[in-house]
This record gives sequence, structure tokens and C-alpha cells, in this order.
Amino acid sequence: MQDRKKMIRLSKRMSRHLRHAPEEVGLRLDPAGWVAVDDLLAALRMSRADLLEVVAGNDKQRFAIEGDRIRANQGHTVAVELDLPAAQPPAVLYHGTVGQSLPTIFQDGLRPMRRHDVHLSANVETALKVGARRGKPVVLAVDTAAMHAAGHEFRVSANGVWLTAAVPPGHLRVLPD
Repeated sequence: MQDRKKMIRLSKRMSRHLRHAPEEVGLRLDPAGWVAVDDLLAALRMSRADLLEVVAGNDKQRFAIEGDRIRANQGHTVAVELDLPAAQPPAVLYHGTVGQSLPTIFQDGLRPMRRHDVHLSANVETALKVGARRGKPVVLAVDTAAMHAAGHEFRVSANGVWLTAAVPPGHLRVLPD
């Protein structure tokens, strides 16, 4: 149990500094969000074995390693260009939220807030987990087929999270409990 807690703590630190605040630990991400593995290890004072365990064991597959560099797959609030190609989404994707957010969502749609994109899930289970982080989850179904036909662009990250700039309220419906 202690090792699991350690891995969660390390994963959160890695996420913070690869997605939101690299400068806090002296890191500088390249334009695509990559940083040298050795630089991250030194900045976070962690072992290569721990880093590899976090990357391999992260249930959300938040990180990618390519050669001697690492980056977060998505969710950045710092300026990065992930260079993900446009992709045709499935007909429906899902977004987890909480009930108190619904009035704003149905007025303004889904917006990226501090992130670069709106994050969508390919399945209800993942959306439920995402929504549960902030309270009792509500799952929204997104009519991505209609959005795509209307010219909205979608991309999919290495860990299967679908990304789009925004979702208009007319393309959303609440799934029953």
C-alpha cells in the first residue's frame, strides 16, 4: 500500500511539472511538451526505476517516453503543441462532470477552461471516474458525429483521450443515472 501511495504522489508531481508548472523545478519544455528524462529525474529527485514504474503503472497513461525524453500526453495549461493529427471520432463520446456545473455547461457548452482542449472519453466508465473527482458524477453524451459533420476538429492523444476545442451546448445530453 505504501508503494502505491508513493507512485500516486510521484505521478501527481510529474503531472504538475510536465503539464502546468515546469519552471517551478527549473524545467523547460520544448514546444511539443518534451523534456529530457535525465532533467526530469534531477528536477524531481527521483530514480529512473520510480519514473518507469509511474509511467508503466499509471492507469490513465498520462505520460509518454520517446527515446531519452518524456512528456504528458495531454492536459497542459502551459503552451505546448502536441502535433496530434485530426481524427474522425466515434459517433458519441462522453464527458464527466458534476450536477452543479450543468447550468453553465448548457448555456456555454464545454470549454477547455485553463487547458488547451476539452477532454472527452470513449466510454461511460472513464467519464464517471473523471466526474467523481469533484463530487457526484454526471455523464454527458456528446454528439461528435454531428460536430464532426459541422466541421469541428477532433484529435486523440496517445492514451485515448479525445480532444476538441469546445463543445456547443446543442451537442450535449445528460445520460440517465
